[in-house]
Amino acid sequence: MKIAVIGTGYVGLVAGACLAEHGNRVMCVDKDLRKLATLNAGEMPIFEPGLEELVRRNRAEDRLCFTPDLTGSVRAADIVFIAVGTPQGEDGSADLQHVLAVAREIGRSIDKYTVIVDKSTVPVGTAGTVRANIAAETTTAFSVVSNPEFMKQGAAVEDFMKPDRVVIGVAPGDEPAAAAMRELYAPFTRTGAPIMVMDTASAELCKYAANAILATRISFMNEIANACEQMGADVDHVRKAIGADRRIGASFLFPGIGYGGSCFPKDVQALLRSASDRGYDFRILRAVEEVNQHQKSRLVEKMLAYFDDLEGRTIALWGLAFKPRTDDMREAPAITIIRELLRRGAHVRAYDPEAGRTARQIFGDDVTICAKGYDALVDADALAVVTEWNEFREPDFKRMRALLKNPVIFDGRNIYSPDQMRALGFDYFSMGRSAGLEFTAQPAVASFAAEDAGGKATPAARPGNSFTKRTLGPRFPERSLPRG
Repeated sequence: MKIAVIGTGYVGLVAGACLAEHGNRVMCVDKDLRKLATLNAGEMPIFEPGLEELVRRNRAEDRLCFTPDLTGSVRAADIVFIAVGTPQGEDGSADLQHVLAVAREIGRSIDKYTVIVDKSTVPVGTAGTVRANIAAETTTAFSVVSNPEFMKQGAAVEDFMKPDRVVIGVAPGDEPAAAAMRELYAPFTRTGAPIMVMDTASAELCKYAANAILATRISFMNEIANACEQMGADVDHVRKAIGADRRIGASFLFPGIGYGGSCFPKDVQALLRSASDRGYDFRILRAVEEVNQHQKSRLVEKMLAYFDDLEGRTIALWGLAFKPRTDDMREAPAITIIRELLRRGAHVRAYDPEAGRTARQIFGDDVTICAKGYDALVDADALAVVTEWNEFREPDFKRMRALLKNPVIFDGRNIYSPDQMRALGFDYFSMGRSAGLEFTAQPAVASFAAEDAGGKATPAARPGNSFTKRTLGPRFPERSLPRG
């Protein structure tokens, strides 16, 4: 098939490369000439494992090209994917201006029956709006299909090539569009993954519902971890026990310092807004978002409980991207943590295998971005583990102790064993494992996560959001060294 993909962002570039890999002729269209020059030079504007190899191979085989010519690409294509951004508006809704602008341009360009696919993440009802915008520009027959993406950053190529399912939303009775999409995705589903054909509204809601339930699991487990700290329980034991229940399963049960990225925060907000516009109060999702904002602050709260004052302290950060295997820092917990550390007078030395350049664009000279992980530890008062990159899991602990001014680790991802850290002589504090310090709620302390999110700091009234030190008892043996 001949395919046009409008937009060479994360979704469009991955989709275009993977479709070309199965023999389709794919034209990726973008108006950003600098990005097109980068791609045509064989370089990647984003980091995604396996993507660069796919792009280079399919360009060499003339199955994949990058062009600013939307009209020519649309007229040459059997199927046109709209894969432009839908940034979050000030009110939390998805901004559809780019999607609709492309739809109108497609309407002015098509000269034969064409299947037009919404690949961007869009609110329920967008297919109808896209259809109306195209119809206003043409009398040529066309179909509009909703085909949400379910790709995880860091595993997007594998997710596209070996999907769990393919969701296709079509208008009632539009069998030609459904047949074209089944043919396109048949090579990707030979192992039995279902191609689910449904109405466009249901297809559009699938993506939001999937991300919302995953975000809910994350926030729920973070609340369980916070409760474990209050109750003297170990969240690892709790996680494994509930994950063994076949009704629940083990995925997305790891506690940490909150979710980030381009999908979960934006999609939760967009679903909240869509529900609100229709008069429905999505109370669970409001709580999910509130928990996530507060969770990003907990690591700094633990540091304050340990050091009392961060003024003049140097804190090393391992990890900046919102998750491993990407350079994406959108809504990353690291941003909240760094901003609060700087606000409190601390110096930050940070390292990430891929996101260093992105961090420099965000923080400039306010943060020292190191070329190597161990460089960040030199004379630091403590290390904070923020992203669980594999290279952080089995470090040289002896070398770490020698480089750090104080052997103190705040582990926001629970990648180390408290028993091992204690045996190695580290003061070690993790999430939900009652390690070292016990905390109690203090409603007079403000939540700086709310400040970072753009709102005014308000007193933290909910248990587990702000803390003060309590007596260290025999249940908490990890704190064995003086605090320099």
